[in-house]
Amino acid sequence: MNTQLVESIYQVIQSLSDEERSLLEEKLYTNLSYPSQEEIIALAETSNVFDFLKDEPDTYTLDDGRPV
Repeated sequence: MNTQLVESIYQVIQSLSDEERSLLEEKLYTNLSYPSQEEIIALAETSNVFDFLKDEPDTYTLDDGRPV
């Protein structure tokens, strides 16, 4: 990790005027692309975040309730 670079960038940001900081925030946080539904599903499938569900009993079946 380049700690010196991070510290230098932090110092530059601290020296900006409020107007300059607003412009920087606008540049950094606009036009961010959000993940697609497919990307979110792929992330959930490849991560271990839902592994705890493997140990849960199968409480519901396709025959339960009404079809949606």
